[in-house]
Amino acid sequence: MVRRALPSMFTVGNLFLGIISIIVAFESNFAWAALLVIIGMALDGLDGRVARALNAQSEFGKELDSLSDVISFGVAPAFIMYGVVLHELGWIGTVITAIFPICGALRLARFNVATGTPNYFIGLPITAAGGVLATMALYQAYIPRPTIWMPLCMLFLAFLMVSNIKYPNFKKVGIPKSAYYIVPLIIVVVAIVFWQFREYAPKLVFLPLAAYAFYGVLKKNDKRKTKKTVETAPEEYETIAK
Repeated sequence: MVRRALPSMFTVGNLFLGIISIIVAFESNFAWAALLVIIGMALDGLDGRVARALNAQSEFGKELDSLSDVISFGVAPAFIMYGVVLHELGWIGTVITAIFPICGALRLARFNVATGTPNYFIGLPITAAGGVLATMALYQAYIPRPTIWMPLCMLFLAFLMVSNIKYPNFKKVGIPKSAYYIVPLIIVVVAIVFWQFREYAPKLVFLPLAAYAFYGVLKKNDKRKTKKTVETAPEEYETIAK
């Protein structure tokens, strides 16, 4: 019983942090709200691994995970962005706030009905998109014209979630079962580091998450250039031959 419930406990913990993040964002503590989203990302990464390690995967756990992700990485980051900048745009900001979690829900629905287990994601995972959005909000003071660029970046992240761009699936990277006993220790160490440097940690997390988001875009553009080069090569060769 405990073995089957343990992965869901991580998922519920993620959901709990997402709800608290929304409440904290309402109180204008955006750095704390972003930090809670990041911790939720860590729990979201653990629930699947723990389930596979304990052979406790289930359809219930899969659906619970998706519902939790919509709240923690769709609604919570959108509310953070709304409190930081989107509230200044009136009804336009309200619509943009709604678009992000809607695209996240569409992305999760597509993922849940997909057949097979490829080694990549189709579309930017909502976990990464929500992490980027929550931490990007903390850079408001450093971005020129934030009421323009930050909503545009938010819409771009929403588009990436429902796009056909492929992203690496690091969840498939295995961890030896003998190493699972140190997982609680790692969580404690990470929590202490984030607590001691809570003013800077969320901003630093933004960098690798943003790099992951742009990785798929850059890789797709490289493939298009390569394909175009291959298609035009015979014509160029024919011209040279003449």
